[in-house]
Amino acid sequence: MPRRPTADPEDPVPFQPDEGTGSGRPTREGPGALRRNPGPALVALGAFCATLALLLRFYVYGQLAVLPGGIELELPLVDESASYLDTSTWKTVEEAEVRRTTTIDGTVRPGDSGGATWEISVDTATPDTMLDHTDRRVIVDRSTGRAVNCCGEHVAGDRAVRQAGLVLYWPAGAADREHTFYDADIRAAPRMVFDGHEDIAGVPTRRYVQQIESTQIPDSARQVPASALDLERSGTVEASRWLELRRTYWVEPVSGYLVRAVEERRETLRAEDRGGERVLLDAELAMPDRSVAAYAERAENRARLLSALRAWVPIGLGAVGGPLVLVGLAWSFVRDRRAAMADPPSAESGEPEPAAGE
Repeated sequence: MPRRPTADPEDPVPFQPDEGTGSGRPTREGPGALRRNPGPALVALGAFCATLALLLRFYVYGQLAVLPGGIELELPLVDESASYLDTSTWKTVEEAEVRRTTTIDGTVRPGDSGGATWEISVDTATPDTMLDHTDRRVIVDRSTGRAVNCCGEHVAGDRAVRQAGLVLYWPAGAADREHTFYDADIRAAPRMVFDGHEDIAGVPTRRYVQQIESTQIPDSARQVPASALDLERSGTVEASRWLELRRTYWVEPVSGYLVRAVEERRETLRAEDRGGERVLLDAELAMPDRSVAAYAERAENRARLLSALRAWVPIGLGAVGGPLVLVGLAWSFVRDRRAAMADPPSAESGEPEPAAGE
């Protein structure tokens, strides 16, 4: 009886007996098998691309489209030919430089990653004199950009106030419609109306305008000399600040980031009972060109990232993944069919083998 061959211990190819004939045949697995049938690998790669496309579009984009958790921002507005009332001398100063600077310091709220606490201060000043200062705390919903009423919010120390509407940013990808926007001076949120499209520093933007008619500023009453309001009497009178404002913002729509801002402000001091009035501030405050360029670059970079995550990369991965799955399935089907046609009938199939000599 012939001896069955044995494997050479130094042979790197393992010996396995053939299941059909019992004869020993070397079996090779690994890269060679993949080269003979890449179908499963193509299907797996295509499925991976399709899954990654869905993950980027419906999860990663949503995580990154919200407002930044931590933020340190300065928004300067300048008019080099403004006029204002110097309340130390009660004289009007013409053709003066006035700067209104908004500073924002924001942090993620502990235990609530969906909200951020913004400490906002606004200083209106000349190079030599502080004209006005206000500060407030607002809780911002990072998904909508809107104020949330909670957690110690205040305007100038008034904790009874309830802020509402947008604070600075628009929601990413927001529709070109009107939005309420909070003004801390009048403590209300008039609507900002969509006013058209415009390219600013090479960045496509949407222009929004908020118009505030002459409105009394809450808690602004103070005693002023009657003569300062051109009243024919001695002593002092109680007067309040009134604000008339046209605010224009240019917003990059994909990111929701501000690119440019202009505020046409007219503030007056009016006597409560005798009708005297004096202009406190008359200025057209605009963001300097250097700041516009920096804000535009920041918004453009953000828009590219969000566009890539929402559309470009998922579409590209989908365009690659789908065909890879189809090609892999087709390859495997054709190979299996060819293998079935090429294999001889086996003993297990029940078909008789031809007799010798036939």
